[in-house]
Amino acid sequence: MDLTPMWFGVYKALKYLLYPLSWILIAGLLALLTACLPVSPGRTTWVRRFLFLTVLLLLLTATPVLSLVYIALLETQYPSFLPASASKFDAVVVLAGGVFQKGSLRPADEVSDASRQRTSCGTDLWKQNLAPKLVLTGGDATVFRTGLMESHEMKRWAIRLGVPESAILTEEQSRTTYENAVQTKSMLGSGRILLVTAAYHLPRAVRLFEKQGFVVTPFPCGFESQHTPRQAWEQATLFDFLPTAKALLITSQAVDEVAGIIVYRLAGKL
Repeated sequence: MDLTPMWFGVYKALKYLLYPLSWILIAGLLALLTACLPVSPGRTTWVRRFLFLTVLLLLLTATPVLSLVYIALLETQYPSFLPASASKFDAVVVLAGGVFQKGSLRPADEVSDASRQRTSCGTDLWKQNLAPKLVLTGGDATVFRTGLMESHEMKRWAIRLGVPESAILTEEQSRTTYENAVQTKSMLGSGRILLVTAAYHLPRAVRLFEKQGFVVTPFPCGFESQHTPRQAWEQATLFDFLPTAKALLITSQAVDEVAGIIVYRLAGKL
């Protein structure tokens, strides 16, 4: 499924409605607009309701202990992989996590922290002789395909880490996790793979790759939560109940993943 620029743009625009910050802004704007109308007892009540909703959404999505519980519910689904000497796979497949283009301040193109971390994890697995090939998957994720090839930037990083170019395959067409799986299938056919991505992303990614016929062993690379949901709650301190921007970001990642799972399931992709 190769989305046209128009539909891919619509897809990216609709994703903004999923972000908790959008919910908070909408509730706040409703309170503001209602407050601008002529005063009446009924409108005053609605202003209070919208303000209460704004604060409630902020607390539910930007409180660190809650955001860590949300993300940990995804991250606990696949435990850390401990390779055995007898473990052999057809390929280590690494999913891209973004790139940054050079500009008037940034002097050169860069892989994002997520892509750098995942490429490092994939490189470590390849160096353990678990698979003959390191597959880096991710194309140009901009709407009109005017950006960087994510897999190309990851390849440069993998080579710097010591992987020979002959052992690296790059997949350059995909922009979504579903397309990652489809395009990797066209490159490798079926087989046993080690799938490397963020721990919270694995529940969706594993199912999509299994749907394409792969035998998948997940490798969680990078955890947002230090503990399981129960331990995150039990070990919380006073500061974990004070809203932060980082917590809002983590909640947004969790919401995005759950929404992705639901949408792909409804579309028959899972």
